[in-house]
Amino acid sequence: MKEILTNKWFKFGVVATLYLLWVIWLKNYWWLAGVAVIFDIYITQKVHWAFWKKKNPPDGRQTKLVEWIDAIIFAVIAASFIRMFFIEAYTIPTSSMEKSLLVGDYLFVSKTAYGPKTPNTPLSFPFVHNTLPLSTSKSYVEWIKRPYKRLTGWGKIKNDDVVVFHFPEGDTVAFKVQNQSYYQLIRSYGRERLWNDEVNFGKIVARPVDKRENYIKRCVAIPGDELEIREGHLLVNGKPQTSREGFQYNYMVNTTSSINPRALDRLGIANDDRQEYNSLQYILPLTDKMVEELKGFTNVTEVQKLLDAPGRWDPNIFPADSRFPWNVDNFGPLKVPARGETVQLTTDNLPLYHRIIDIYEENDLVVKDSTIMINGQPATSYTFKMDYYWMMGDNRHNSADSRYWGFVPEDHVVGKASFIWLSLDKDKSFLKKIRFNRLFRGIHND
Repeated sequence: MKEILTNKWFKFGVVATLYLLWVIWLKNYWWLAGVAVIFDIYITQKVHWAFWKKKNPPDGRQTKLVEWIDAIIFAVIAASFIRMFFIEAYTIPTSSMEKSLLVGDYLFVSKTAYGPKTPNTPLSFPFVHNTLPLSTSKSYVEWIKRPYKRLTGWGKIKNDDVVVFHFPEGDTVAFKVQNQSYYQLIRSYGRERLWNDEVNFGKIVARPVDKRENYIKRCVAIPGDELEIREGHLLVNGKPQTSREGFQYNYMVNTTSSINPRALDRLGIANDDRQEYNSLQYILPLTDKMVEELKGFTNVTEVQKLLDAPGRWDPNIFPADSRFPWNVDNFGPLKVPARGETVQLTTDNLPLYHRIIDIYEENDLVVKDSTIMINGQPATSYTFKMDYYWMMGDNRHNSADSRYWGFVPEDHVVGKASFIWLSLDKDKSFLKKIRFNRLFRGIHND
């Protein structure tokens, strides 16, 4: 019995069988069960896969070293299956979702909520995303590349779900500034400098969908929705978005004397978020509740929300075209594309859909003499092949989200944020770092 339990292929077979039963139950690739049976009863008997140990030793026992190797290999394979198809751990590195999710939150993301994706690049180093540890080398090879395929999940993305997805503009990155959009860097510095200044920007790297950086935002609009932002307030299909305690905006806080740092600690404002405009003015990200508390401070004279004026064009805002004079606080209206929906194309509205048609859905799109050409043919309309989503951070003035880079394609969606299992405050020390009130806390998705 001991020999059976320590056999890595027996363990792997159990994991693989359970996974295949799950796949069959969801009516995906049922024929794989037959392949698995043939593999188990014939191929594994003919091929000596475990090359590091003796086949059929005389006493039936392996050395302790071999048993440890078996256990490690089994753990890697099992954990990789779980991460790929069921659940995966992530960390919140930035404040874009505060105060709903905090920097230092460790959370689990369900892959089965919307259905797990099969990997585009299945050959990769385990437990890392796109770069090898302590290296600038890729963690994956592209000898085998698979098209987008999603298995059946428990449901579909709903409005206000907190979603993890691959960064849509992450198809190309400047290696030393991976947290910034390559396309915004092009607009800011020009293509020639970006490609030639490796000292400041690093090498320019292209990445497949499943190896792009992971982002987490709230899905505020689903396929077919129309969204609009008026003076910082989001409307979806003409109705205001459901208000929640975690939303925050930047405010100018005027005072008669400096605010005690301990008071800002009690409000929950991280050190990195405290901008002292001058000795009597602060720019702070605040929720509605924090605004009311600050107004009660005896040395605070005014708390004013900072909003961009309507019609003031921000060239960094999607679609980065002056014909759409939008900014973070005044945007749209804009309809989110749905699979099978047809849109009429003109040179005026093409900036909204250019990246979808050309990049996400892999067509050859050019404009010749004011004529839109798709795959060499004149086009006056286009039918979308995928569903798209609009993602925004709850920290509205400190979030790089769809307002900057547009729609999120369905093939970029990773999973649904489920619950926080650990939370560490980087501004605190030792045991005070642990936010005990956030441990094993579910994530509000509706």
